Amino acid sequence: MTALNTTGLSKLVEAIAGQIEQARNQVRQSVNSAMVQSYWQIGRLIVEEEQQGENRAAYGKQQLQQLSKQLTERLGKGFDVGNLRNMRQFYLTFPIHDAVRSELSWTHYRALMRIDTPAARDWYLQEAISQSWSARALERQISTLYYERLLASQEKAAVEHEAQANTQPLAESAKDYLRDPYILDFLNLQDQTYQESELEQAIISNLQQFLLELGKGFAFVERQQRIRFEDEDFYIDLVFYNFKLKCFLLVDLKLGKLKHQDIGQMDTYVRLYDEQRKGDDDNPTIGLVLCSEKSEAVVKYSVLADQKQLFAAKYLPYLPTEEELKRELEREREQALAQLQQQELER
Repeated sequence: MTALNTTGLSKLVEAIAGQIEQARNQVRQSVNSAMVQSYWQIGRLIVEEEQQGENRAAYGKQQLQQLSKQLTERLGKGFDVGNLRNMRQFYLTFPIHDAVRSELSWTHYRALMRIDTPAARDWYLQEAISQSWSARALERQISTLYYERLLASQEKAAVEHEAQANTQPLAESAKDYLRDPYILDFLNLQDQTYQESELEQAIISNLQQFLLELGKGFAFVERQQRIRFEDEDFYIDLVFYNFKLKCFLLVDLKLGKLKHQDIGQMDTYVRLYDEQRKGDDDNPTIGLVLCSEKSEAVVKYSVLADQKQLFAAKYLPYLPTEEELKRELEREREQALAQLQQQELER
């Protein structure tokens, strides 16, 4: 067989394999969609026909056990009491049939059903679809209070906007994408003796998960990107581009407490980047200092208070408990409100 024929055959194999994979994916999606729709209908039957449409506590474990036994005898596995209870809850949580989306699997919906707040549940649902989150990714975002962290950051930005009438449009957009804190447990840096270079390498080694935590619309550009001013070189730890904001994001990694010089350094990076790298159709560059400990004094009395292209956020190298994370978010809200009250008194 000639080399030409071998090349042609390889292309044919790739084309056929691609076609088969596409067909298999379509079959899996169809099966998944049918299963989700079926479980919703089963939940409806349990609620509407067995309970006459009432959410009664009287319809409890005994009735579900009897139903489970008979369905299992007739249809086989998959109808234990726990699954039937989940199907029932599925219908109660999503009572509008047309709102059940075929893009999400049963595992997605089981995770969503555990969210009590309707606004948060709807946000996670929409993000899972628009960002193509796997069920595992959705589980992680829920467990790390992704929505609540984003909301807390937006609330803090709203407080700052109320205190400063000259907020630039970029900050209004950036607050929808940046959050505080960031959860970096997937880096496996439990040992507190790690260096900044090790933190950076761990992020590069787990880039897909870091992008998921960073938020929607971000793409990785380069690490240790060099920019030059006169005879001095500067190296930016990580550079990303956000296709929704249409701007670059510069990330500087810091161990320990945030310092004034950290903000000053990032301010320099952002100004140089806007001058040397930003395109005419790009929005102003955003700078984010990721530190292991925030300093409210630095946040309040540095250029962070006025410069709407600069942000500082805390990162946690471990997975906190839900209560720990809620306390962290509440602390951020209280500090933002205290800052607003102080500014009101000074007027």
